[in-house]
Amino acid sequence: MAIDGKDISEVAKELKGAFEDFKKSNDKELESIKAEKNKLEEKTNQLNEKLGEIDKLKADLEKEIKEFKRPGGTKGTEVSAHKQAFGQMLRKGIEDGLGDLQQKAIRVAVDGDGGYAAPEDLDTTLLELLRDESPMREVCGSIVIGASGYKKLVNIGGAGSGWVGETDARPATGTPTIAQLTAFMGEIYSNPQATQQSLDDIHFDVEGWLAGEVSREFAEKEGSAFLLGDGVNKPKGILAYARAVTADKTRAFGTLQNLKSGIAGGFTGDNIIDLIYSLKKGYRKNAVFMMNTLSLAKVRKLKDSEGNYLWQPGLQLDQPSTLLAHGIAENEDMPDVAADANAIMFGDFKRGYAIVDRFGTRVLRDPYTNKPNVGFYTTKRVGGMLLDSNAIKVLTLSL
Repeated sequence: MAIDGKDISEVAKELKGAFEDFKKSNDKELESIKAEKNKLEEKTNQLNEKLGEIDKLKADLEKEIKEFKRPGGTKGTEVSAHKQAFGQMLRKGIEDGLGDLQQKAIRVAVDGDGGYAAPEDLDTTLLELLRDESPMREVCGSIVIGASGYKKLVNIGGAGSGWVGETDARPATGTPTIAQLTAFMGEIYSNPQATQQSLDDIHFDVEGWLAGEVSREFAEKEGSAFLLGDGVNKPKGILAYARAVTADKTRAFGTLQNLKSGIAGGFTGDNIIDLIYSLKKGYRKNAVFMMNTLSLAKVRKLKDSEGNYLWQPGLQLDQPSTLLAHGIAENEDMPDVAADANAIMFGDFKRGYAIVDRFGTRVLRDPYTNKPNVGFYTTKRVGGMLLDSNAIKVLTLSL
């Protein structure tokens, strides 16, 4: 059958027209997309500029905050002047105007036994060094205060609840029980000595030296008090609180639960497992073990029924060793393995125990008592308190 040339021409013309229409429509859509893209890029650039301004404002604000002192807050020039005057007091014993600068810079009054409050950066450095050297500060919570003591109210339950229908009467529930927790505070002191010759050396970092010497002394005394202190002129330690074998639901608030190993002076892998699961799930996520070196040596030898060690070494850089998937805090102040010893603790220590630091370390320069050395009588007020007795469990090595 012959094809009509006119029909072919008309079809080609129609196809061309349809293509032109499609091209125009497509070009229009592309132009619209490009316009939207340009608008989006413009908005993105504007947003990035705003974010940059916000980051700059944030950095400036953080810098400004660092220049203010707690609890009052002052300008950086006053803080800087106080720091310079404090340095002169340490090196030369020059105290002119230091008391006034201290009041302006940190709003901390000089106590009756004398001394001057250390600048904020020295106080902060001291706390950082203490955290590095103290296993208790590493795992426990921390609170910084400006007053001489610290109290906290906690709700220990008792409000009650019930089920009712939509139109039923709703009888009153019980009144919640509120308990007041009080930190046991004490003053710790140290008296490092330096020669006047070393203090005269401009290359001698007297503040860094003082912070290092004091932190080593404080860390040793603090660590023992946070664990074993009786609360008399010192913090009350975790193991100084009352303990009972009863579970969380029936044990009195503020009383720790201790699990007995069933072996006088010994423990097994099953005891470790029981210790872990005596802690409620919500606490186990951030829970760690605490024990001394001798206990750790015994723990590392524990095996399961298939001969696998319960203790797993950290094989990668910065990966800590674990005991049944939980970290281990090595604390030499923990009791040794012996009959009736509370040798191992397990818990979320940040929720269970708080270390309370009063802001403001005081330093009194003494060039007379031990000539030719110059003493720096340094004092700091610190305390401790049990926050949540359900957050920490104790393994007692007894029948």
